[in-house]
Amino acid sequence: MRHQRAGKKLGRDSAHRRALYANLAGALIEHGRIKTTVTKAKAVKPLAEQMITLGRRGDLHARRQATAFLRSRDVVHRLFAEVAPRFKDRPGGYARIIKIGPRAGDAAEMAYLELVDDEYVAQQLEERTPAPVVVDEPEPEVEDEAQAAGDEEPEAVDEEPAAEEVPDTEVSDTDEKA
Repeated sequence: MRHQRAGKKLGRDSAHRRALYANLAGALIEHGRIKTTVTKAKAVKPLAEQMITLGRRGDLHARRQATAFLRSRDVVHRLFAEVAPRFKDRPGGYARIIKIGPRAGDAAEMAYLELVDDEYVAQQLEERTPAPVVVDEPEPEVEDEAQAAGDEEPEAVDEEPAAEEVPDTEVSDTDEKA
């Protein structure tokens, strides 16, 4: 029995599990959002949030601790330079898990693990998707050459009726006498 043994084994030995956690946390920091199973997301979320907390601290010791876990200087640089400053005013809860349903192949429950900062996630998505191509449309051709040359006067604009005009009503003799 596994009494008092926290954490999931995920069918891996300890070295493989540590490598998986480091790779998933690094991918989350690098991309802002990853798609994985719910179990892996639940296991990696606290570790990724610890890395962001180290990034918020910003000192040399925190950088060395993050490098020891993530094993990628590029990811650590991105963590300290871009990701952590976005969360400087947030006391915690930097990531969220959004369940997206079962995977087609083996029906494993899938989820997005993403950073909470919507601005950061939106920026990452913009960087990955190419900008739409805008095609300049030619000006519409004018069918009548006289209109194109400006020879004709513009059409008259209907003016509103004056306020003094009152519709004609029948006036009876009794009204005139009074």
